[in-house]
Amino acid sequence: MKYFCLFLLGAGLWLAPRSGRACDICGCFMGITPYDNQSSLSLMHRYRVFNGYRAYGQSPQFFPAGARPFFPSPLNGDNGYEHNHAGNPNDFEAFRVMELRGKYFLSQRVELNAFVPYVMNTSQINGRQLNSSGVGDVTVFAGYHLIRAIETAGVQSRLIVGGGLKLPTGEFTRQNAQGHRYPLLNQVGTGTTDGFIYANYIGSYHSFGLSVNSSYRRSTENRFLNSLAPSTATFASLFYRLPLGENWQVYPSAEFFYEKTQGEMLDGRLTGEHAMNNALLGPGLGVYYKNLSLNTSFQLPVYNADTDHPVSAGRLVVAVGYSFKQTKYLLHGKS
Repeated sequence: MKYFCLFLLGAGLWLAPRSGRACDICGCFMGITPYDNQSSLSLMHRYRVFNGYRAYGQSPQFFPAGARPFFPSPLNGDNGYEHNHAGNPNDFEAFRVMELRGKYFLSQRVELNAFVPYVMNTSQINGRQLNSSGVGDVTVFAGYHLIRAIETAGVQSRLIVGGGLKLPTGEFTRQNAQGHRYPLLNQVGTGTTDGFIYANYIGSYHSFGLSVNSSYRRSTENRFLNSLAPSTATFASLFYRLPLGENWQVYPSAEFFYEKTQGEMLDGRLTGEHAMNNALLGPGLGVYYKNLSLNTSFQLPVYNADTDHPVSAGRLVVAVGYSFKQTKYLLHGKS
């Protein structure tokens, strides 16, 4: 999939749910964010697109012709695709993930998470398009809430540290009619086991808040000796809480993301393919009604390092979720 750091961005965005503070009255939970210490289920769709060659003076387009934001057409297909970047302005790479996410709190300070993605990738080069879709690599990880100063008035803070694994559950051996295996990032899985660590700080002062998440990942090699170089990603969200009545809360935000990796590796050496060093910025909005949530964000590039591949053109995220009113924990009993 287009870089594991896309997952890391998701982790930064959804491990730390949107801003705000619920009331600790009548069984409700008080936290920096609505139900931020509650087990939950969510369904997220991410769209990330790369388009335009800087060396030819081309500007990236968020919706290049043929790049559908939700589902490719066809879901799987190859019309003579060849991986050969030659500056065609219609080239693009679109990466979509429909992901089922689950979070379970063992205690007030220990959380377990699992992500199950359905991947839909499209790469179009020189008018030829390749679509690959299927169940991707499952991710499991745990976090510990090192700082939990949330049941206070005014200033609140939370610091979460943790780590986990991306497992090689997605198919990574697809090939064309001539028997040539597709490039690593056109597969729905990588065939590698990736380990990562992260730290997430969330703080608020009355209705204003800030969330910052930084991650680091390393990858093993698959049986073709492919891997991805170590990568880092940092996500920041500046948010404001707007309570609307007893059950509604709305959280507009400004969101920033920076990612860096030297790209693909073969037999322990960099191939020069798909290195990334870019930053994105844009608005976000979270809407909460009782235990239900709707979160969206839209980001466009503010910085792209020079590359001979299509550059980052933006990302779109839409997610719906349900949080449980958790009052008991497997460890340490009641909250």
